[in-house]
Amino acid sequence: MSENEHPVPTEINLHRKSRLLNITFSNGQSFSYPCEYLRVYSRAAEEVTRDAPVTGKEQVNIERIEPQGTYGARIVFDDGHDTSIYSWGTLYDLGINQEHYWQDYLDRLTTAGYNRRGGRLGDRPGAQRRISVIYFNYLARMMRREAEKLTLPPSVTDVESLLAWLQKLKGKRGYLLAPEHVQVTVDKQFAEPFTRIDPGDEVAIVPNSPNPPTPPKK
Repeated sequence: MSENEHPVPTEINLHRKSRLLNITFSNGQSFSYPCEYLRVYSRAAEEVTRDAPVTGKEQVNIERIEPQGTYGARIVFDDGHDTSIYSWGTLYDLGINQEHYWQDYLDRLTTAGYNRRGGRLGDRPGAQRRISVIYFNYLARMMRREAEKLTLPPSVTDVESLLAWLQKLKGKRGYLLAPEHVQVTVDKQFAEPFTRIDPGDEVAIVPNSPNPPTPPKK
């Protein structure tokens, strides 16, 4: 594909200590890819055809990156996996959709009954910590979805910790979910910051204003 069909990298930097691959594309977009994320989203045939999600890659690192013509690169990981070729289009897609793809990976792990380390979740309460989140008004547009199902980490127990976690999860759009900008209902009941969040809850997030707040200054 040509640059006119998708952006191509202008800068690639591997940070081994932090296990991050940073790529800047020709349209100015920059993404930071955890090595684990790239590894579990390998397009290699032996990975794509697996019945269960890849696990146990939290500490994986990239050993080297080998250019493949003008269309992509082969990424060799230090766990011995060396058959993944990532086109520039694939890497751009993984960057643009990182938030969604990572949540999908976590959801597939939960459904399969595994944690990221490869251990079985069994019947522990944390195995089914799923809630539904609904976004109203401009939030639906700016979050690019009206609703989603999320698997909560153990640290999220109430509305306050849920909003704090969502702000981190949503990255550059996280400021839209700051407590001063939204109201929250849990199972259609108005919620306080201390309102408990339980598995199966339906959480609605409603903006306080019809217009989005101004992004914070960097």
